[in-house]
Amino acid sequence: MSTTGNYRWRILAMLFFALTINYFDRSLLGVMAPKLMEIFKWSNKDYALVNMSFKTAYAIGLLLMGRLIDRLGTKKGFTLSIIIWSIFGMLHATISKSFALIGFILARFGLGFGEAGNFPASIKTVAEWFPKKERALATGIFNAATSIGAILAPIVVMFLVADNGDGWRYPFLLTGVLSGLWVFMWLKIYKKPEDNPKLSAAELEYILSDSDVETTEKIPWARVLPLKQTWAFSLQRSLMLYGGSISSGEENSSSTSLA
Repeated sequence: MSTTGNYRWRILAMLFFALTINYFDRSLLGVMAPKLMEIFKWSNKDYALVNMSFKTAYAIGLLLMGRLIDRLGTKKGFTLSIIIWSIFGMLHATISKSFALIGFILARFGLGFGEAGNFPASIKTVAEWFPKKERALATGIFNAATSIGAILAPIVVMFLVADNGDGWRYPFLLTGVLSGLWVFMWLKIYKKPEDNPKLSAAELEYILSDSDVETTEKIPWARVLPLKQTWAFSLQRSLMLYGGSISSGEENSSSTSLA
């Protein structure tokens, strides 16, 4: 770590916190699936539809949120993304039994669309706040939060949800509280490096030491789609989502059979 200053690592801590909330939020459904299926009388097909809603919205969101964040800027774009997913995350807790299936499908769709903005916003933030020589390290650090969020979900559920399913709404509400705290902190501390008065001149010089000037040129899809990097990234994200579907399905089947 450079001795020129450490403010950029505070920004990275915010990215880590955001992705922890992100994966905590998206993991709750899988953790509570056996109880929710029992409470709402869902079939395996119903549960699959709820899962598909999230993944469909996430795929759409990845295509749209990156452009939106480029247009709004990192601060506003990231804030909008987390507000969307926190609102729809808390909406899970308001769903009644008579509206359960369609309610969860809609809530998961909104959650997936909002959460899709996390990675584009985080990567853009790293590009703004870290020199090229540290960007892989910074990206690896905030990506580690995916595991932390997934680990915290069953722990929180264990403490807040009773064995009979009572209290299942509380974990969804907790994500809203954590997201609200994150937004407050983000709006308070985030400015681009060149506009941040708390950043030392030495650290700013270090951040910009090997960075290219950001272009405002709009890149059309016709130039992006032929690139092999585009398809490699799309395939990698699709496999991650598909793998998550298989894991959730296997976990749910095992839990149901044990029950």
